[in-house]
Amino acid sequence: MANNDPSAHPIAAPPLAARSQHYGPAAEESTLRQVMGRFPTGVTVLTAAGQHCHGMTANAFTSVSLDPPLVLCCVARTARMHKAITAEHRFAVSLLEAGQEQVARYFADRDRPAGPAQFDTVEWLPGPHTGAPLLSGSLAWLECEVAQVHEGGDHSIILGQVLSSTSGSGQEALLFFNGCFQRAGSPTR
Repeated sequence: MANNDPSAHPIAAPPLAARSQHYGPAAEESTLRQVMGRFPTGVTVLTAAGQHCHGMTANAFTSVSLDPPLVLCCVARTARMHKAITAEHRFAVSLLEAGQEQVARYFADRDRPAGPAQFDTVEWLPGPHTGAPLLSGSLAWLECEVAQVHEGGDHSIILGQVLSSTSGSGQEALLFFNGCFQRAGSPTR
C-alpha cells in the first residue's frame, strides 16, 4: 500500500498542474537545459588519437565505479568526438583547472581546425596507454578503454575502463554553472 502522506516524502513533487505546463518538445528542451544549467559540473576535455584524432569540451562526465575503475561520458552521436572514440576504442580525459577557461572554449569551438592540427595551439603530451592528448596544466588526467556504449536519446553513454589516472598540482577546478564558467577552490568544512 502506497503512503500518500506528503510529510513521509522529504522532497515532494510539484502539483500535476505545475508539471504539465512544460510538456512538449520545444518547451521541454529549453526547460531541461535551464534546469540542468543549475547543476554545477566540472569541465573536461575528451581526446582521442588515431585516424579521427579529436578533442571536445565536455561536462557530461562522472565516475561510475572503483572496482572495476569505470567512468562515463556522454557524447552526441552526431559529434566528431563520437566517431573518434568509437573508432579508436580508447580516449583520454583532462580535468580542467580553473585557469583553463580558454582551453575549454577552444575545444568547444566548432570552427577550430580538424584533426591533429587542433592540438597545435595547446601544450599536451601523448597518453602512454592511448596516445590521446593529455592537456598540460590540467588538474588530473585519465586514460580509458571503451568498456560499453549505450544509447541515451541523441547521445551515447560511453563507459570507459580507466587504464591510468594521474593528478596534477592544481587546486582549483573549472566549473560550468548557469551558462558560465566559474572557479571552485578550497573546500568548506
